[in-house]
Amino acid sequence: MSKPINTSKNNKSPIGYNEPNGEYDADYKPTKKDIETFPDIQNGRSSLIQGTPVAIQQVGIHNFRLPLKYQKREGGSIELETKVTGTVSLEAHKKGINMSRIMTSFYEFKNEYVFDKLDVILSKYRDDLNSFDSKILLKFSYPMMKQSLRSGLEGYQYYASALEGHLNGNGKFKKILHFDFVYSSACPCSYELAEFARNDRNQATVTHSQRSVARISIEFDEIVWIEDLQEMCEKALHTETQVIVKREDEMAFAELNGSYLKFVEDAARLLYEQLIKDKRIKDFRIICSHQESLHSHDAVSVILPPNSSFGEDISHELWSSLIHTS
Repeated sequence: MSKPINTSKNNKSPIGYNEPNGEYDADYKPTKKDIETFPDIQNGRSSLIQGTPVAIQQVGIHNFRLPLKYQKREGGSIELETKVTGTVSLEAHKKGINMSRIMTSFYEFKNEYVFDKLDVILSKYRDDLNSFDSKILLKFSYPMMKQSLRSGLEGYQYYASALEGHLNGNGKFKKILHFDFVYSSACPCSYELAEFARNDRNQATVTHSQRSVARISIEFDEIVWIEDLQEMCEKALHTETQVIVKREDEMAFAELNGSYLKFVEDAARLLYEQLIKDKRIKDFRIICSHQESLHSHDAVSVILPPNSSFGEDISHELWSSLIHTS
């Protein structure tokens, strides 16, 4: 049988127990010397590691947000809310990292143009955390003013974009831009069958078409503007979804879809034709998803240039992310 706890006369606390102060001390301002005495479990000795002491390929933070500056092709800049993922590698003998250092390292460059400083940012927080590899992903929505097809009205089209950087232990830096282009794809087979039904039986028909998404991923050193990618996609596919539409614009869009019928295979090859010609693009991957109005599933395709380092295996989650989000 265990012994009863020896308590004081008021029977509230054990003898020798000091009740902690429950009030927040707003006046406490620790000095730098004080802070150096604080416990730091993340940077503790290797014996504190839980689980198997092996290296971790990526550890860091995901989805912290801040406004960042981006240069525009025609000059000037724009500030956009950006969602940041930053990671580093962790050696087997280290327990963890101080994750706040990724954020604080990044905030030092918040007034810089990130396209120009991505390698410097990666180097900074890799060195701050004494790591070998560092990676970063900046996700944002880039606005462009687009004119309607015939009415002359204008509205902002927003393009889902992401800038990715990787600096490895040998100092090799890789920069990748991901860009989503949303377009309409009218089915050539449906068009031919609809024309046949109308001509042969005078039957009213509507060709099936659907909102579709192409995700372009390019590796580059010399800058490739987001505006450049938008123009390449538009030149290849012609049927970008519209912002402001009056009746004359809707008629024009129907005509455009009739003039530029395409299967998902056609869309991938048409985009390939544009990207392969741009010598600034070191490598690329094109993923297309036609979200069918006829079928209960999507039609998809992936295309790579020769000797591409991009993977051709696409996860279910990546396919599922190819949707136009508002």
